[in-house]
Amino acid sequence: MNKLTIALLFAAIVAACPALAVDHTGHGKTGAAASTTTPVDREKRWKESLAKPSFAVTASFDENGKLWLAAIRGQHVYVSYSDDRGVTQSVPVTVNTEPENILGDGENRPKIIVRKGVIYVSYTQGLAKPMTGHIRFSRSLDGGKTFSPPVTVNDNLEIISHRFDVMGVNSRGQVFIAWLDKRDLSAAAENGEEYAGLGLYYAVSDDAGRSFRPNIKAADHACECCRVAMAMDTDGYPVVVWRHVYDTNIRDHALVKLDGKMAPVRLSHENWNVAGCPHHGPSLSIAADGVYHATWFSNAPERQGLFYAHSADQGKTFSAPLNFGNPEAQPAHPYVLSLGSRVYLVWKEFDGENTGISGMHSGDGGKSWSAPEKLASTSDVSDWPMLIGTNNRAYLSWNTKNEGYRLIEIGEENK
Repeated sequence: MNKLTIALLFAAIVAACPALAVDHTGHGKTGAAASTTTPVDREKRWKESLAKPSFAVTASFDENGKLWLAAIRGQHVYVSYSDDRGVTQSVPVTVNTEPENILGDGENRPKIIVRKGVIYVSYTQGLAKPMTGHIRFSRSLDGGKTFSPPVTVNDNLEIISHRFDVMGVNSRGQVFIAWLDKRDLSAAAENGEEYAGLGLYYAVSDDAGRSFRPNIKAADHACECCRVAMAMDTDGYPVVVWRHVYDTNIRDHALVKLDGKMAPVRLSHENWNVAGCPHHGPSLSIAADGVYHATWFSNAPERQGLFYAHSADQGKTFSAPLNFGNPEAQPAHPYVLSLGSRVYLVWKEFDGENTGISGMHSGDGGKSWSAPEKLASTSDVSDWPMLIGTNNRAYLSWNTKNEGYRLIEIGEENK
């Protein structure tokens, strides 16, 4: 991917969310270095981004194959369901009855999981100051008819950034929510110290979301505005992948299991040195056999584009990264899903006029892959692509301005 391509890519990202243009301000810098950044009207841009309509729709299947959707309308999160793979949907139900600013760009969207009849929702509430937020959680115990009043999960209540939440629920009814948190950066600034990036924090509920334990820090020096990925391992503990700040400004990826035993390990080694957040987070899926499947983006000088790798030893080592996507079409925002030995990848590409979703699949656990194929396209604004699965079938979940929400079955095995 050349410099022109990456410039066009960032322009497209910024156009989709005006706040991203200023979210780079001061990233990777502290103290005097940060103060030399060219002034911008951050408050105006932040207000514009909060008011901008969101095209983010998050989808999830329950154990019975019912499709559940979480979307943003104005200052509310709404949940609906579909019994016919998204062709028709139920009347949406409001999660937060009191209006809130809800963050909903492609990197930072509401999450929804349905397990054993309980509907779990997490999202990030945008606060008054630019790039600030709280992590919020709600659940429904009556099949989505009503939702509990949302609670704030982060126990640090400074008006700083607690954003980019990700959620997982295991078979024991434990709820895990992880997010990116600036409390350590805030403390360092108070003491006149430098602190690269911010912290990765998480909270655990042992009673299906009725209450949460105190927050736990999983890692220091996470990149500031890339989405966090989470997948549940076979032992019921989630594994988290995020873009990390190594050395001064190397922004590759790290991985950790939230079992209190594992120290973070480095996942990617492109050595991308960039003094700002790329707003381009990773994706992770864990197969029933315990193999980790990860995908990510990099624009390092010698290793550019989209990458995929798998690990058979719980993240200790990964296969040689597979570089995929058309480098002339700005490949972006990859997503991975594993269903047994079958693995699926989707990503965005842009041909100069239309945005398309491309995909490919593997039938042998990621060792070999089909040729890429175009799955869908649009000529206007669109959400990032996501993959969800049920009954060993994989689906592309994608929302666009022109065509609306689409759920598309993919993979030769499913046709």
